[in-house]
Amino acid sequence: MAKAIVTHLPEGVSVPAHIGIIMDGNGRWAKKRGMPRKVGHREGAKNFRAITRYAKALGVKYITYYAFSTENWKRPKDEVDAIMDLFEKYLDEVRDFIEENIRVRFIGDRSMLSETLQRKMKGVEEDSKDFDSMTLVLAINYGGRDDICHSVRQIVAMACRGEITESDVTEELIEKNLYTEEIPPADLIIRPSGEQRLSNFLIWQSAYAEFYYTNILWPDFRGKDLEDAIMAFNNRNRRYGGIDTK
Repeated sequence: MAKAIVTHLPEGVSVPAHIGIIMDGNGRWAKKRGMPRKVGHREGAKNFRAITRYAKALGVKYITYYAFSTENWKRPKDEVDAIMDLFEKYLDEVRDFIEENIRVRFIGDRSMLSETLQRKMKGVEEDSKDFDSMTLVLAINYGGRDDICHSVRQIVAMACRGEITESDVTEELIEKNLYTEEIPPADLIIRPSGEQRLSNFLIWQSAYAEFYYTNILWPDFRGKDLEDAIMAFNNRNRRYGGIDTK
């Protein structure tokens, strides 16, 4: 059984329902220590499990991690291979979350992943589909632009079959055909490592998200840092295009 987590958010603080995290800085973390980049990815993978449990203890209902983007294939082959090996290893361990009533989802184009990895992903999703304490979403071979293209292709196919007409194409229909179907829009996007860009992550879903940047590299990001991001979120005035009522 996992050790009980003690959190430190003040009473009355609003916890975002859906947090997206760009797990950035693994390679730089390793380089600073004179280690291969793959060691940084290994430490980053360990940290994602710790932060997931901390987020659940805080009451976060959805947490999405940018694990591997559609652009990450451009990295050196040995680094990509090491990341894929890590995915397979940690997919075995992510089953620990099933014991904690956490639903696991994967978003992205799976066609370029190994059959073994795809099979494990499908198995974890199926085994956890009825859990509701929190939904853990892993974006693997994911890109925001590709996500939108995927939705458009689905809609075009529906039109070709005569199931819909032009007037049926709405924001709701596009959202329904994204990889994130049934997952609410992101409230807060966190990016460690000092970079201040979205990097093709949840483009549609983060239209009204708040953004939080920190210079901390992902393997060093801790529960206290997550709480700092949530406190910053609480200090934002989310108007959704309206006027300030405060």
